[in-house]
Formats: sequence, structure tokens, C-alpha cells
Amino acid sequence: MTYQEFETLITRLTDAIPRDYLQGVAAISVSPRAVPHRESPGVFTLGECVPLPIVTLDEGGDESESSRIVLYHGSFAALAQLDDRFDWEEEAWETLTHELRHHLEWRAGAYDLETYDRAAEQNFARRDGEPFDPGFYLDGEQVALGVYEVDGDTFIDRRVLELPDEVEFQWYGRTYRVTPPADASLPAFLILSGVQDPPVRELVLVLRRRPGLRSLLKPGEPFEAVVEVEEQG
Repeated sequence: MTYQEFETLITRLTDAIPRDYLQGVAAISVSPRAVPHRESPGVFTLGECVPLPIVTLDEGGDESESSRIVLYHGSFAALAQLDDRFDWEEEAWETLTHELRHHLEWRAGAYDLETYDRAAEQNFARRDGEPFDPGFYLDGEQVALGVYEVDGDTFIDRRVLELPDEVEFQWYGRTYRVTPPADASLPAFLILSGVQDPPVRELVLVLRRRPGLRSLLKPGEPFEAVVEVEEQG
């Protein structure tokens, strides 16, 4: 997808977002840059929410907080070259809504929610069986396309239209199949048991719907279960 085509795509996706969600967004722009991770080859930053300086509106001291959302066409293009299944529109929508969520959190005075420390806290809550934000792992360290690490746990992110009967995934060159429990619902956190070369702690397959506007502030109640995997020959 060319730079101009990507700009057109972002404009179309932005037009689909109600204006209320864009309050305080000074601009949504596209940059030609590719922003690779300094230490992890094949990992790129797709977008950023950049807070802008607070502006005083009048002599009474009223202030306006705003931010700018930037999407990096070069990063999208680099990932598309690495993965022939790369879905430009799906990844653009994912990135746009993710950065918009950061903007809304920052406007609400919760800008620290995007930090790795916050992701780790939410992961501790998950392990302890307490309520947690099902999107927390997306603020962890991205170690590969669609794979995130938080405090020793590794999360394989998979977007689906509905809960599938079976899911195949790859881990260290091996292909596995897993069957979600009959009572599972989305988003589903499936703790995978039986893989070769497991991570330091848990390997979790997360099944979730394509992010919508409601999920920005009110994500669904997560389902969690331990499931056995079946290695495919």
C-alpha cells in the first residue's frame, strides 16, 4: 500500500469514529517513517499518541489539553514485507483505536495507564483471579508481530469474528492446535499447557474481537482457562 493510499485509508477510518471520541485530538496524521525497535529485529512502532503543550484559552486560566496521533506508514510497510498475511486495514484500525484509547486515558488524568508498570499490575491481578483490563498486555513489550511480553508471561494476540472451534498457532517453529472450552467467551485468555520451550512463566493465547469504539472504555469481561495443546505434525 502506497503512502497516499495509506493516508486515504486513515482518513476513512477516522471518519467512522464519532466526534465525541476525538475531543482534544488536534490531528491524526501519517508519517512516512519506519520506527524499528532498538533491540528487537522485526518489531516496529506503528503509531504514537503525542501529548501537546497545554494551552491557556483565556485570562481566566481555562486550559485545553490535546494530543496528536501519528501513524507510521514506513513501519506498516516494513511489517507487510515480513508477513504476507499482513492486513493493512485491520492493523490500521487496531493502531488507531489503541492510540485513541491512550488519548482518552490521558485526558482523564490516567496517562500512566499506558506504561509497562501498569500492564504488570494488571497481569498480577489476572494471576490472582481479580478483575483486570483485558487489553493490558498490549501495553507490554512487543517481541514479535502479535506477541507481547509482560513480566515473564507471553501473550499471543489473535483477533477473531467469533469464538472458533479450534485455533492453530506457532511457537518456536512448531505448530499447535488448541480447542477453547465449551463455556468460553470473548475475550478469552487461554493459558497454554504442553508447548515445547515455554516462556519463563505462562504462554497465553488471547482471542478477542476486532476492537470497537465501545471497547475503548468498556471492554468485555474476560474468560480465562488452562487448556492443553496438541502439536501438529
